[in-house]
Amino acid sequence: MRAVIQRVKEAQVSVDQQVIGSCQHGLLILLGIGPHDTDEVVQRFWHKIRNLRIFEDDQGKTNLSLANVEGELLVVSQFTLYANCRKGNRPSFIDAAQPELANMLYEHFCEAAEQDGFTVGRGSFGANMSVSLINDGPFTIWLDSAELGM
Repeated sequence: MRAVIQRVKEAQVSVDQQVIGSCQHGLLILLGIGPHDTDEVVQRFWHKIRNLRIFEDDQGKTNLSLANVEGELLVVSQFTLYANCRKGNRPSFIDAAQPELANMLYEHFCEAAEQDGFTVGRGSFGANMSVSLINDGPFTIWLDSAELGM
């Protein structure tokens, strides 16, 4: 599982010029699912993201988590995070999970966040989406579950 996590003031995702998901003050998560990801990886990955201390406290230090700031989420499925660009100039996506598995685990990730009480905006799996955001910081982090030993 891979994620690009952006601390945002606001973000939204649209399909056919219709906003289908959004968040205020929180995180935009572009989420990629790999073929070996499982529900256990989803849970551990979500807990890592939930507890990241990437929001500023009163002294301007990044000591607060999403829960501490009562932040919201916008989660967008992003299979292109598994692009393989080693050969040629056209990326290969064979390292991404098959759509059935990816959609199921994407939904489980969003549900885990909702079960923890967070407001979760969602993209539309497999759709051509437009994502807009106001990055706060800017503050952007890349996470890979394999690098985290998950």
